[in-house]
Amino acid sequence: MGYADAYDGCEWVEFDLLEKFMKNCLVSAGIPEEDADIIGDVLIESDKRGIDSHGIGRLKPIYLDRIDWGILNPKTKIDVIKETETTAVLDGNNGMGHVVSKKAMDMAIEKAKKYGMGMVAVRNSTHYGIAGYWASMASDAGMIGITGTNARPSIAPTHGVENMLGTNPLTIGFPTDEEFPFILDCATSVSQRGKIEMYNRVGKEIPPGWVISRDGKTRTDTEQILVDLTKGKAALAPLGGLGEETAGFKGYGYATVVEVLSAALQGGSFLKDLNGFDEEGNRIPYPLGHFFIAINIDNFLGLPIFKSIAGTIMRKLRESEKAPGSDRIWTAGEKEWDAWKYRKEHGCPVPPVLQKQMVELRDRWNLDYKFNWE
Repeated sequence: MGYADAYDGCEWVEFDLLEKFMKNCLVSAGIPEEDADIIGDVLIESDKRGIDSHGIGRLKPIYLDRIDWGILNPKTKIDVIKETETTAVLDGNNGMGHVVSKKAMDMAIEKAKKYGMGMVAVRNSTHYGIAGYWASMASDAGMIGITGTNARPSIAPTHGVENMLGTNPLTIGFPTDEEFPFILDCATSVSQRGKIEMYNRVGKEIPPGWVISRDGKTRTDTEQILVDLTKGKAALAPLGGLGEETAGFKGYGYATVVEVLSAALQGGSFLKDLNGFDEEGNRIPYPLGHFFIAINIDNFLGLPIFKSIAGTIMRKLRESEKAPGSDRIWTAGEKEWDAWKYRKEHGCPVPPVLQKQMVELRDRWNLDYKFNWE
């Protein structure tokens, strides 16, 4: 099966059109144009890299709907709570997470340029898109980038069944001497909510082992799982799986690390306080926390040495002996690079569910678009 065959039924939309459409919708929702440029760039970068769970698929349900519900501020006010030469704490005042995060990583990089390292912690923010975008900012600046964010409760602790921790990615990126950087961007759960949403859009059940119910049994009924994750009747398994036999305690531990670094440094919210509902069941904001670290490679033995050794490690890993039936080994960031090379020629895949959403958003704001699928 070819790459395009995996997206049967999708309409392929070119980068520029998709990005422009998303920015037009964001501005129509009351977001300042300068901020919409930042958000649109993060979203289209996700689709460019083949991370379909965090691009156009998140535009309506995660951002536009929350603005409509009054739990997300379209105009982002950022307060600097504390700052030193190498650190800072920001408050995003429930504004757009991408806008807060752009400022935070810019600050971390600038501090690293001057002092070798920079770290910025953020509180009262919101969903900030793919974590790899922020690690890539540091990588593009010749630095090591590390970022993480907490999220609404989804993961059950090892030996537990209650959703307590977010999917909490611990993301690391750095440059190599190859065409693309090393970017490890993944949730600390077996799979994240966004991927389950992708399965739901195409009407497929998820694989067993991703989700656990309150009775301790694994579930695969995708549509109801998305409902029950919100209600606390189901939980994601931590990276490594359920129990200790496959080392699920490792994913649970890393998720906890991200939760602490996303809350304790900045005096932010955590665990059930990120559920998005009050005691009466009314929608309330998700006051997320993030952290951003930039490490200046030139402050060690220099960028050329680092890139050469890092690139050599990647190549030796890919050139190592393959398992029977496997013809390729990837390193982190390579599949996204492959997706980008294909999609820059063919565009991004938009499934029927999202095609319908795009038409509805266009009609809502009378935007001047005529889509190929109409």
